[in-house]
Amino acid sequence: MFAIPLGDGAELRPLEPWQAEEFLAHMDRGRDYIGRYVGLPGITADLDSARAWLQAYADKTAADTGRLYGIRLEGRLVGGVLLRVFDTATGTCEAGCWLEPAAAGRGLVTRAVRVVIDWAIEARGMHRVEWLVAPENTASVNVARRLGMSREGLKHEDDPYRGVRQDTEIWSVLAPDWRAARRATSRRGADTPDAK
Repeated sequence: MFAIPLGDGAELRPLEPWQAEEFLAHMDRGRDYIGRYVGLPGITADLDSARAWLQAYADKTAADTGRLYGIRLEGRLVGGVLLRVFDTATGTCEAGCWLEPAAAGRGLVTRAVRVVIDWAIEARGMHRVEWLVAPENTASVNVARRLGMSREGLKHEDDPYRGVRQDTEIWSVLAPDWRAARRATSRRGADTPDAK
């Protein structure tokens, strides 16, 4: 199995059905925190539902319609990133994430999503990567900003979550803008004394 280093003892790895017990333990550690904005804790409440959800993403991977990766810190599963929608015909995908509270505030999601977006754009030819977020989810909004995404708009009360209709902000980045930002970052890094 591959692992992509994210720095600071963290890495990104595929998250698969055979890891359902570990995934459930991780979800139990962060269930309330993750569930503030993401429905994942509610649909992975026990081992069978956790395994079924992981299997659904294994099936999406096989069908080339989605991807799922775990974020590990010092070997322990602490979160994940996914391509919830992956439409090669239109060149559009939607990225998402979750993280347990003990791992928050370290930049892990930003680094992991950057890897996934790079892959989607450069290896798979995606043209548009979307990020959908509740406006109150400041941490996720900040990830979109750090990734250089643009806020496109707001869908009013489109998401009935826990009995309350919530708004959804739409953020995105297009492949040409992503590449230009990555080139600019590389040039700035090459100009610093530490990079020489």
